Amino acid sequence: MTTIDEDIKCCVEVLNRGGLILYPTDTIWGIGCDATNAAAVKKVYDLKHRNDHKALIVLLDSVEHLDHYVVSVPPMARELLDVAVKPLTIIYDGAFNVAPNLLGEGDSLGIRIPREEFSQRLCAAFGKPIVSTSANVSGAASARCFGEIADDIKHGVDYVVNYRRDDSNPHDASNIIMLHADGTFKIIR
Repeated sequence: MTTIDEDIKCCVEVLNRGGLILYPTDTIWGIGCDATNAAAVKKVYDLKHRNDHKALIVLLDSVEHLDHYVVSVPPMARELLDVAVKPLTIIYDGAFNVAPNLLGEGDSLGIRIPREEFSQRLCAAFGKPIVSTSANVSGAASARCFGEIADDIKHGVDYVVNYRRDDSNPHDASNIIMLHADGTFKIIR
């Protein structure tokens, strides 16, 4: 049986060579890659049959690292992340140090800082943002547990994490807020 440590080691190896992983997050299962590698990001779009004008989100290991990827982190972001009960993705303006094909309008980027053990440890071990997009073909329903993930997605990645495969409890996607540098915000989901 594979341990969490072995899964994380394998994921980091795959991410470092530009491959794709299928992994459990603090929300639903995700397709992931190195968020700084444009060729890897393109593989995610291709696997999902997703229009590359639709931005993807990333996971990051800590609030302290936001400044490495966002020009100006509004103070409200830290406050929201401290009080959020449910996983929260915040879309920031002026992202940098990531693959350009990952960004949305105005160089925006959705970032979530997971509190769940596996994805938190994976992000810390990798040391860079990791793409986290739902493990489904674009337009199809999101898989809420591993058993709901389509075979073409499972076979389209370079590594499938073993941890939490047998968890059949349905998980939900994160809340999403667009937060601008001036503190104005819009609730997306």
